[in-house]
Formats: sequence, C-alpha cells, structure tokens
Amino acid sequence: RGGRAGCDVAGGVCVVPPRQWRDERLSVGLPERGMKMKRLSSVSEDIEFTFTPLVVLELAKDTNDKAIEWLTQRIKEKKHLGGAHLKIKPLDDQAGNSQVYLLGASWRRLLVGAEALGLVKEYQDGTMRVFTYQNKEDYKYFSGDSYDFLTMAERQYIIKRELENLRAINETMVPGHPQAKLYPGKSIIRRLQTSGLLLQLYPLHNKTELEKLSTIWYKHFHVALQPLNDIEKYFGQNIALYFAFLEYFTIALFPMALIGVPYYIFAWEDYDKYIIFATFNLLWSTIVLEVWKRWCAKLSYNWGTLLMKRKFEEPRPGFHGQLGLNPATGRKEPTYPNYKRLLRIYLISVPFVCLSIYISIFVMMIYFLMEDLALSYNNEVQSFFSSILIFCPSIFYAVVIEVMNRIYKYAAEWLTSWGKCTSASMTNTLPAQFWHALKSSLKAFTLFEGVSNS
Repeated sequence: RGGRAGCDVAGGVCVVPPRQWRDERLSVGLPERGMKMKRLSSVSEDIEFTFTPLVVLELAKDTNDKAIEWLTQRIKEKKHLGGAHLKIKPLDDQAGNSQVYLLGASWRRLLVGAEALGLVKEYQDGTMRVFTYQNKEDYKYFSGDSYDFLTMAERQYIIKRELENLRAINETMVPGHPQAKLYPGKSIIRRLQTSGLLLQLYPLHNKTELEKLSTIWYKHFHVALQPLNDIEKYFGQNIALYFAFLEYFTIALFPMALIGVPYYIFAWEDYDKYIIFATFNLLWSTIVLEVWKRWCAKLSYNWGTLLMKRKFEEPRPGFHGQLGLNPATGRKEPTYPNYKRLLRIYLISVPFVCLSIYISIFVMMIYFLMEDLALSYNNEVQSFFSSILIFCPSIFYAVVIEVMNRIYKYAAEWLTSWGKCTSASMTNTLPAQFWHALKSSLKAFTLFEGVSNS
C-alpha cells in the first residue's frame, strides 16, 4: 500500500511510509538525544528518560478519537495492567489521509523486553548466553544507559513484539468502532489491521547510523568483504544472512567458472570429457552446501540467534483464546486446551491433507494420460494441429499446479488458525509437514516434467 508523506518541522522528522517492515524504513533527522529530560544513572528507574522514536504507527484518518485515546492508553499502561508499557507521541504537522504516531521505550523497558524475548548476548567470558535483566552487568559491552548494548534492529523488534502481544482484556469492541469486535485474548493490533484502522506499522531509519553503514558498505569503491556485523546490527539477522549468502555464493562460483568456461569456449569432440565436469559439479554443490551450513551456523551463533530460546515463546498475533495465566512465565496470555487442539489436528487437518495429496497424485496421473494420448495422436496424424496439441497437457498441468498452490496457501493459513497453533514454532507440526511435502511434491512433479520435455 502506498503511503503519504508528512513532516514534523519542529522535530526535524520527515516521513515517507515504506511498504515492508524488514528492509524499508523511515528516515529520521531527530537528534540522538532529542527531547532531553533528566535520566537517573541506574537503569532500574525509568521515570524520566530521553525519548528516541524507533517505530511508526499509522492510523486511518477516520479513526475515532475515543479509539485513539484508548489505544494510546493501552500502549502506555504497564505490563501487569495489560499494557505494552511503551512511550507514544503524535507526529506534529500531519496532513493527508492518516494519523502518524512515534513509539519508543525507556532503556529499562527495552532491557526487560530483551529478557522476555530471550535475546542472546555475549557474556564477559566470551560465551553466548540468554540475556537476563538481573545479571545485566555481567554481559560484555553493557554500560549503564548506553544504547549500544542493544542493536537498532533488536530495539525495534522488541517494540514490534510488544505491540503484537497487546491483547484485549474485557473489551468487546474498539471504542467508537462497533464493527471492530474484540474479546478477551484477541490481538488488538491484528484487529485494528483487519478492520482498516491501522494502516501501517514499520521501523524508523536513523540517519546517523544509516550514513555510517552506507559509507563503509557501498559509497566508496573498494575490494573487500561486506560489513556483515554492521548490517546485522542495523537491519537484523534475516537481512544480514541474505547478504552473507550472496557474498558466499559469489565467491563459491569462481572455481566453477574457471573449470566451466573452457567447456563452453572449446568444442569437445569426446563427450566423455563432460563426465569430469559433471562429477566436479556434483562435488562442488555438496561441498558448497555443507560449508555454507557451517558458515551460517557460525554467523547465527555470533549474532545470538542460534541459541535463542523458544521455550517461552509468545503466542502468535493471530492466535485467540481465553486469557489464562501461563504457569511458566506468570504472564496472562490466550490459552486453548491441548487435547482439543490435537483432536482438530489429527481428526480434521491430517485427513484433509492426505486427501489433498491423493488429489494431486490423481491430477498428475491424468496429466500423464493426456500426454500419452497427445503423443500417440501426433505420431499417427503428423499435422500442424497435432504438433500444437502435444503442448496442451503441459499447459494444463502448469495451470493446475498454480491453482492448487493458491488453494494450498489459503487452506494452510486457515488450518493453522483453526487448529489453534499457539506460536509460530508450533506450526511445524504434522499437518504443516504434510502441507510442505504436498507443495514440494507438486513442484517436483512440475520440474520433472519440464526436464523430461526438454
């Protein structure tokens, strides 16, 4: 969805809303310590702090004032009262079809959020350990109120997760919008999105840090490896791993190019020599894959994602159920009886997936039959029409695959929601594996047919 531009002249903030959360952010010209207020030396107190905006929340222009006041209050409320305990302020001098708000958090709130998310940081002895607020002084690079301990990506991710886990308590609807129904345990942010009240939620760019990253990354021409650690600190692990793979694969292609170029330049009369190239391809692909696994694991360990705990993972935003007390964490969260979830999975989801696999195999057999009939007809008639007819089964099969993939996506999302999978990691259950196998098999059939026809 395209956004509109706005500007806060007093604060020096220029807004150009992006489309995606991960890699497109807002440019911020705010001073690093804008809106300064007195701050205590101990992070155990956060009564007064320096507001640093990290995330943008964009509401529709027709959002009721009561809804805005209610949402603002819920975002500011402390965690034990069901709020997110974040700081929020409106963006001044707004114009257009939306209302923009800037969100931030105190340093203590970010540290507590880091512990709740199970972020892994480097300890004083060099090992990677799950961060705990009580032992914060024992972690490397931690110093009082220094924001450098948590990266830009980590701070913004903490706020994003806290907003996603903001859930209704006793509300039955969004104030001023009766069509936006709520019930205890429902994700407020998700309901605002589905009702069209929340247009976008995305992170902010920091001009100073972005300028430093661009300078050492691509602004000056130099032959060197990419600054992966700096990319990870600013954009997060997903984006950093993407560029790490591009860098690794580019280097890995050099030996393949050195051996492969002569095979394309010179005409080989002895086709047995191609066996050497094919053997090298086999060994090269295996070695490249295994080395990448080790390199990826090393990067993930250094960035704290390999050991990141999943035991106390927060419920996913789309999960709904009655609010209950988590016996492990002591926090209120939506719950659903495990036996009911298993009944839904094994009595409905699994049979439905098995039926879908049977349908896919049946369609594949029909395709093979159509192809055999078309080839037989072409061998007998040898006409222009018959030569075109032999391509019809492949076209039919490609269309069926595309249609089934779209149905698969919708069914997978619906079964995940209906099956009451609490967290994102729980979606890797038996039905999810069946769906993944179904999609992989359909793609494999398509690939096989493309190779056989070539």
